[in-house]
Amino acid sequence: MIEIELKGYADDRVFRNIREAFEFMRKEIHEDMYFSHPCRDFSKTDEALRIRIKRFNGHFEALLTYKGPKIDNISKTRKEIEVTIDNVDAYIELLHALGFREVLTVKKSREKYYVEKGVTITLDEIEGLGKFVEIEKLETDERNIENEVKRLLKILESLGVKQFERKSYLELLMEKTNLSEKS
Repeated sequence: MIEIELKGYADDRVFRNIREAFEFMRKEIHEDMYFSHPCRDFSKTDEALRIRIKRFNGHFEALLTYKGPKIDNISKTRKEIEVTIDNVDAYIELLHALGFREVLTVKKSREKYYVEKGVTITLDEIEGLGKFVEIEKLETDERNIENEVKRLLKILESLGVKQFERKSYLELLMEKTNLSEKS
């Protein structure tokens, strides 16, 4: 599956515009634990491996996610493989046994909104970074990526987003704290 994703910096006005324009789905709390590979530097290969713990409406969900390198020069579109896990501690132990190590944990509060079938917008407040908005669509056909990126970009611009960001929250936090994957 290909995840087409665009992210922009947001403020209260952008948050308000989205809340007024789209249907609220739910609020989620995410704790994303990122891991480094024992034999290659994900910061150089533009990949990511994380365990996400997601809490919403009294529920708990955990996912192991691999994100491949970005596909285009505008968005954060990339191949994504996601697996539901039921025992976070066992998966962390497995990753450690294979030589992976934890790099950083990203904590965020996320409001999720329905735009149209297959398209969602999230309002993210990232601990240590501030407010962002993301729009996302899953795609199976790579030939549709360019047109979908343009369409999703227009939606965000119409909501007042002026500055876009291709870096992940992990990359932004690592820059802010002067960490490198090898540290």
